[in-house]
Amino acid sequence: MAIFLNKDSKVIVQGMTGATGMKHTKLMLGDGTNIVGGVNPRKAGTSVDFDGTEVPVFGTVKEAMEKTGANVSVLFVPPAFSKAAVVEAIDAEIPLAVVITEGIAVHDSAAFWAYAKAKGNKTRIIGPNCPGLITPGQSNAGIIPGDITKPGRIGLVSKSGTLTYQMMYELRDIGFSSAVGIGGDPVIGTTHIDALEAFEADPDTDLIVMIGEIGGDAEERAADFIKANVTKPVVGYVAGFTAPEGKTMGHAGAIVSGSSGTAAAKKEALEAAGVKVGKTPTETAKLAREILAG
Repeated sequence: MAIFLNKDSKVIVQGMTGATGMKHTKLMLGDGTNIVGGVNPRKAGTSVDFDGTEVPVFGTVKEAMEKTGANVSVLFVPPAFSKAAVVEAIDAEIPLAVVITEGIAVHDSAAFWAYAKAKGNKTRIIGPNCPGLITPGQSNAGIIPGDITKPGRIGLVSKSGTLTYQMMYELRDIGFSSAVGIGGDPVIGTTHIDALEAFEADPDTDLIVMIGEIGGDAEERAADFIKANVTKPVVGYVAGFTAPEGKTMGHAGAIVSGSSGTAAAKKEALEAAGVKVGKTPTETAKLAREILAG
C-alpha cells in the first residue's frame, strides 16, 4: 500500500521540455516512475529521449490522459503560467496534480484551489512550492531524491522540502511507506490533515512523522485532528524555534504574528494531542525509533 501514489500511477509532466522539467523527468524515470508523457502545446506530437526511454509530448492534459490513461500530473511550469496549467489539469479531471513551482502568487494559488473545490475536488492538488511525493521502490512524483531511503513502514508529511529529505535520510534504515511534501505557502492544496487521514487508513504505515514550521495554524488544526481521529503513533518536529517575530522566514507562509504561529505554541498543541515532538530533526528521528522499537 501507499498513499496517493504507487507503482501503477501513470505520470505526465506539464513543462517537461523546459530545463527543470527535463532534469527531473530523467531523475523520476531513474526512480522507476511510470512517466507516460509530457505536455507542451508548442511541442505536441514530438517526443523526448531520456537515455533510451522515448516520452511523447502532448498538446493538452486532456489529450495526454486520453492517449495514455495518465492519472498524475507533475507541474514544472513557470509561476506566471502555473495557474492556467493547474486549471487545465483540473478541467481534465486528472486525479492528482503535484505543483512543484515556487513563487506562484498567493492569489493564483487561492484561485486554482477554489476552482478545484468548485469542480467537486476531483483533482487532488499537492503544493504549490513543494518537493512532491514519493513511495519508495514504486514511484516518485517531484524532486525528492529517490536514493536516500527505502520502502518501510513510516509515513511522512512535511511542509519543508529539505527537512523532508533530512528525515528520510535519518530514518533510511527503517524506510517509508510514502513521504509527502505539502509545501509551506499560505494557500496549499493537500494539508497535514489530508495526509494524516490517509496514513491512518493505510495498513502498511505503522508510525507517522509530521514536520511543520512557524506561521499559520495548520499544525494546531492537525493536532486537533490527531486527537480525535488518529490511533497510530505520531512524532513531530516544528521548524523555527529561533525565528524572530514578524519576519518572513523562507516560505511565504512561515511568518509569526504575535503569539500565534510560534514553534512553541505548535509544539504545545501537538504534545497536548499525544504527539511526541523533537527539538531537532535528529531528536525527532530518535523518538520515532524508540516508538517502533516498542
